[in-house]
Amino acid sequence: MTDRYVRQMVLPEVGPEGQARLARASVLVVGAGGLGCPVLSYLAGAGIGRLLLIDPDRVEESNLHRQPLYRMSDVGRPKVEAAREALAAYNPGVEVEALALRLAPDNAAELVARADIVVDAADSFAATYVLSDACRDAGKPLVSASIAGLSGYVGAFCGGGPSYRAVFPEMPARAADCATAGVLGPAVASLGLLQAQMALLLALGLEPSPLGRVISFDARRLAFGGFSFAAAQEPLAGSFRFIAPSQLSAGDIVVELRGVEEAPVAAAPDAIRLAVDEIDRLSLDETDGRRIVLCCRSGIRAARAAGKLAARGVSDLALMALG
Repeated sequence: MTDRYVRQMVLPEVGPEGQARLARASVLVVGAGGLGCPVLSYLAGAGIGRLLLIDPDRVEESNLHRQPLYRMSDVGRPKVEAAREALAAYNPGVEVEALALRLAPDNAAELVARADIVVDAADSFAATYVLSDACRDAGKPLVSASIAGLSGYVGAFCGGGPSYRAVFPEMPARAADCATAGVLGPAVASLGLLQAQMALLLALGLEPSPLGRVISFDARRLAFGGFSFAAAQEPLAGSFRFIAPSQLSAGDIVVELRGVEEAPVAAAPDAIRLAVDEIDRLSLDETDGRRIVLCCRSGIRAARAAGKLAARGVSDLALMALG
C-alpha cells in the first residue's frame, strides 16, 4: 500500500479493511459533465477499484468553466476519452473503462449489471427514470443528482431502498437545463461532491446508509435542506416506463409529439403526429387495447400526454425520449 490513501485510512470508518473494500468496488458513472467530473475525480482519488464511464458527448469550450477534468486541448474530443486520460494520470491504480454511448432503456440493464453502485450524473430526467428502473430490478443502489440555475438536489435510491419513482412518480411539467437556466461551476460541483460522498459511504457499507435520503442545496443562499424517504411506497399508477426504439413492437401505436420542424423524421414510419394538447383526438376505439408509445425529445411531453391518456382509462403506455 502506498502513501496515497494514508490520510483517509486514518479514519476509523475506513482503515485497511475499508480501503480494501473501496479497491474491490466498481461504480458506473453515467455522465462526464459538471456532475460527473467531481464524481470521477474523487472516486478515483479515494481508490475505487473500477470505474465504468459512459457519455456520448464531445468536449466543448462552454463546458470548461465547470468541468475541470478537461483542457482547451481536449475541445472536440469525446469526453470519455479525455476523462479516462486525465484519471489515468491522476491515479493509475484505478481501472477506468470509458464508453462513448448514450444511456438508453435497451442498454441500461447490461450496464447496471456490471457495477456495484450506479451514479447518475447525466442531469436528464429520462436517464434518471431509466436508471432507477434498472437499479430497482437489479437491486443496485443509485445515487442521482440534478441542478438547474443555483439549486439542486442529490439522493440515494434503490438497492433495497425506495426507487426514484417512489419519491417522484411523475415527471415535471417542464425542465430547464444548463443552456437555458445557466449554472455556476461550484454549485454543480457541490452536488457532484455529495454524490461521490454518498457513493463512498455505500462502498464502505457505513451506517446509517444514505439510501432513502435526499439532500437539497441552494447555492444562492448557501443553504442545505433535505428529507428522508425511507418509508416511501412504490407508485401503483401514474408512472410510465421508458423504452428504446429497438423495443418497439409491431402492434404498438406510436404517437410522435414533436412537430415536423423539430423532428422531420418521425419516431416510426406509421407514427401519428399530435401535439400534447391534441392527444384527446386520439381515438381509443381504434387502438384495440394495443400499447401506445408516446415520443418526444426529453420525455416530459410524453409523460404529460401519457397522464392525459391514463385519465381516459388507458393502461398500456410507454414513453420514448429521443433527444
